[in-house]
Amino acid sequence: MNIPHRERARAFLAEAEMLNPGPWVQHSLFVAQAAEAIAEAHPHLDAETGYILGILHDIGRRAGVTNLRHIIDGYTFLHALGFEDAAQISMTHSFPVRDIRVVNGQWDCSPEELQFIEAYLAQVEFSTYDRLLQLCDALALPSGFCLIEKRLVDVALRHGVHEHTLARWRGYFAVQAELEAAIGASIYSLLPGVIENTFAPMQVDPKTM
Repeated sequence: MNIPHRERARAFLAEAEMLNPGPWVQHSLFVAQAAEAIAEAHPHLDAETGYILGILHDIGRRAGVTNLRHIIDGYTFLHALGFEDAAQISMTHSFPVRDIRVVNGQWDCSPEELQFIEAYLAQVEFSTYDRLLQLCDALALPSGFCLIEKRLVDVALRHGVHEHTLARWRGYFAVQAELEAAIGASIYSLLPGVIENTFAPMQVDPKTM
């Protein structure tokens, strides 16, 4: 795959943290750990690739405190460096359903950028890595791993819900079922601390993550 090696990906994240520190950085580290663990158990995925894609999935947040435009900011950053597979993950990780209406948050990009995202999603072929990162994004808080349901409520408390929210949630559970069928086990069996973190008090941080 066309992605940077682990050390360079970590350097990108460290640089991004200096530009825009926030809970999204710890979230990215936990997403990377989850993707690595699940990929290790998957017959057709590479654990190192999963980790690197997890580190970079939210790299668009390097551009500052934004909402959904981090999707295209991350894509633009990685695409310019020639890391097309990582750029794809930046674009697809928020879409368990291939529909721009399902996202939670505000589209704070230009009409032309939104049009580009919509066209990109319509033509791109989702790989198992796309599915993996969609799932891992939905089970990692800045404090650690949790049940998908807790993460979905966390996002809903910060960004609200709308008429397409249930379709989005069903999309995540479909991805979970698909990956669990492939690994022959519950994803949660691979995630240390998931029980404790799930039942820890909910902490709602209004800063985008």
